[in-house]
Amino acid sequence: MAVMAREAWTDERLDDFKERIEERFDRVELTMRDGFARIDMDIRELRRTMFQGFIALVSVMVTGFLALAGLIVF
Repeated sequence: MAVMAREAWTDERLDDFKERIEERFDRVELTMRDGFARIDMDIRELRRTMFQGFIALVSVMVTGFLALAGLIVF
């Protein structure tokens, strides 16, 4: 029967483990920041597009109402 040797967790090994974990969290944090930055930019573009659509819709409605008013007056 084979017995696995127990590895000792020295302070040096724990420090190495801690550094690797911190590096991984830093990478995850950078990835999340990049992702959120892209989402923020997409939302800004969507808001601008929606605002432009709203202005276009209001312009068409005002033009239509003025045209109807012109037909009624004449």
